[in-house]
Amino acid sequence: MAQAGQTELDPETLARQAAAQAAIRDLRTRVGQLDDNGLDLLFRCARSYNSWQDRPVSDDQLRALYDIMKFSPTSTNGNPARLVFVKSSQAKDRLRPALHAGNVPKMDAAPVTAIVAYDLAFFEALPRLFPHREVAGSYRADAGKAGKTAFRNSSIQGAFLILAARALGLDAGPMSGFDNKAVDETFFAGTTLRTNFLCNLGYGDPSTLFGRLPRFDFDEVCTIL
Repeated sequence: MAQAGQTELDPETLARQAAAQAAIRDLRTRVGQLDDNGLDLLFRCARSYNSWQDRPVSDDQLRALYDIMKFSPTSTNGNPARLVFVKSSQAKDRLRPALHAGNVPKMDAAPVTAIVAYDLAFFEALPRLFPHREVAGSYRADAGKAGKTAFRNSSIQGAFLILAARALGLDAGPMSGFDNKAVDETFFAGTTLRTNFLCNLGYGDPSTLFGRLPRFDFDEVCTIL
């Protein structure tokens, strides 16, 4: 029985919920946490790369990467991120003028440069992505709210892109040094898409790495209340 103010769920929805809950219980029984190898691959020993090996990244690898990344959490399951994988020489020629000079050789050497963008009109898909409650209207009525939500959540999705690449044996090199307006005008003119950041993808060249730069310790930046 639904409580006051709640919509009673149909049997099909209840069955999907039960299956999802059972799947999570099974997962937690099988896998409690990543082992040290998994933590090293994703975090502790992973590096951001500026130089790249001359090894291609296939379209199938990019599809596999997205099929992991897409499970990133987003507000109201909005999934605002949109990706353009720049692979061809023609596409790189279009992107190159928007880059700061120091980032041009990084993109030229990388097999793929992902443009991580976000859709300001992401909410139009919410009836499909978040069907159990009407929330699109609040975004449609407030462009500022929609823009902040799209940017914030596409950033989360972009972080999952980096982790997905590492999980699949690829490396990532995110970049901020570019002209957002120029990228938008070149790739997204006449659309509701806007660029968040760029990320080179491929197989990093470890011979160019330097020592890892320092990070803050827990007590310097964290508070437990």
